Amino acid sequence: MSKETMYVSISHKGVYRYPHESPWEFKIEVDREMIPVFQQLFSQINDIEFANFWRSHLPYVPYHLDKENDQIDYRTKKLYALVHEFGDQESKEFVEKLPYFS
Repeated sequence: MSKETMYVSISHKGVYRYPHESPWEFKIEVDREMIPVFQQLFSQINDIEFANFWRSHLPYVPYHLDKENDQIDYRTKKLYALVHEFGDQESKEFVEKLPYFS
């Protein structure tokens, strides 16, 4: 398996093959088989956010007690862990500075 250079944007929820395709934050070297993992996590976050949109219209569920928010955080941490594992040195250093990195 050969590694390919890919570009990841956590904020735009995407993995890109070319640097000019879309804005990106992290450059990674990854096997093609790992790309669906990123896409699945982004898809799950989108699904949870859509459910949160409907939940936000229920005033009796406080935002800070919403379990779906914890699921988004969990998946975002997984994404940063993957970026740390496959990223270049600059990406790894950034992720290591995040407060929840251990």
